Amino acid sequence: MGKRREARERAVQFLFQHDLNPPEKLEEALNHFWDSQRPAALAEDKGGATWGQKVELPAPTAEEAAVRIFADPLIRGALEHRDEADAQIKKYAENWDLHRIAAVDRNILRLAIFEMLHREDIPPVVSINEAVDIAKKFSTYESGKFVNGILDKIKGELMRPARIVK
Repeated sequence: MGKRREARERAVQFLFQHDLNPPEKLEEALNHFWDSQRPAALAEDKGGATWGQKVELPAPTAEEAAVRIFADPLIRGALEHRDEADAQIKKYAENWDLHRIAAVDRNILRLAIFEMLHREDIPPVVSINEAVDIAKKFSTYESGKFVNGILDKIKGELMRPARIVK
C-alpha cells in the first residue's frame, strides 16, 4: 500500500473516532492516535500485560513520519471545513439525513470533499478514487457507489480541472 493511501486510511480512522467521540484537546488526541497506530505499539498490545507500566516506544520510522506528515493536514483541514463538507453532502445525498449516513461513509466523504475543495495539489479524480476504495475496504461495496455518486456531483461543480494539479 502506498504511503498516501495509508495516510488517508489513518485520517478516516481518526475522523471517525473524532465524529463519534470528540476529544477536548485535538493535539493530545492526535498524538495518542498516532502513537497507537505505530507497528511497535500494535506489537506491544499483542504482548504480555503491562498494566501500570510506562511503555517506551522507539522513535517513529521515516515511513511512519511520512504517513503522519501527509495525514495531519488532511485531518485538520477536514475538521476545519467539516460544516462546508456536510453542506455539500446534504446537498447531494438526496433523501438522506446526514446523521443517517453511515459514520464511516460520512467521514470518508468529509475527507474527500476537503481534498477536492481545498487541496489544489491533489487532482479531484484521485480524491474520488481513493475515497471509493477506502469505502469499499472499511464500509460496504455499496458504500463505494454511494461515495462515488456524491463526489462525482461535487466534481462537476469544481472550478478547476479534475485530472491535473493546478
